[in-house]
Amino acid sequence: MRLMRLAIAALMLMSIVRSHLISLEAWLSRERPPIETCANAAIMLTLFTATVQVLNSLLPEQGLPFWVVGFCFFWTLWNNLFAEFETKKMIRSFAALFGLAFVTKYLVLANMTATSDASWLTRMIQDPTKETVTWLLDLPRYSAGTGYIQFFTLALYLIGLYLTPRSPGKSLDR
Repeated sequence: MRLMRLAIAALMLMSIVRSHLISLEAWLSRERPPIETCANAAIMLTLFTATVQVLNSLLPEQGLPFWVVGFCFFWTLWNNLFAEFETKKMIRSFAALFGLAFVTKYLVLANMTATSDASWLTRMIQDPTKETVTWLLDLPRYSAGTGYIQFFTLALYLIGLYLTPRSPGKSLDR
């Protein structure tokens, strides 16, 4: 499951580079001093790890929901690799993809889970459908603030992605 998140993050970074959101040649240029090139490589590594963390928070943890949402991510990003994109369209595409994953995980799947502190038998008597779906899909139970925190994390990631300059040392040219 972690390997799938890493593969999807790699596809996302390839899409970012292909859409010219970031010019990899400018970030890792031989004309720059070695220390600046190392710092830029560290920024690229940070972008990759931030992408993995956002995917980790948006994709369901396990089971059938993980494979369905993960497949949708993989398929969309694979198709994006072979399309010609403008920078703004790529960011809109990522926002739509992330928005769908957020709605799926924190609005649909989280509302399908049984969240009371009662015993298993009591929950089964009160709402058997919710308890059965929770058990069959192996869905985790989230606390009330998890969705809010992930929403703001996702918003900060997309804003940071938009504000990342195409090449270091230049102003935004979007």
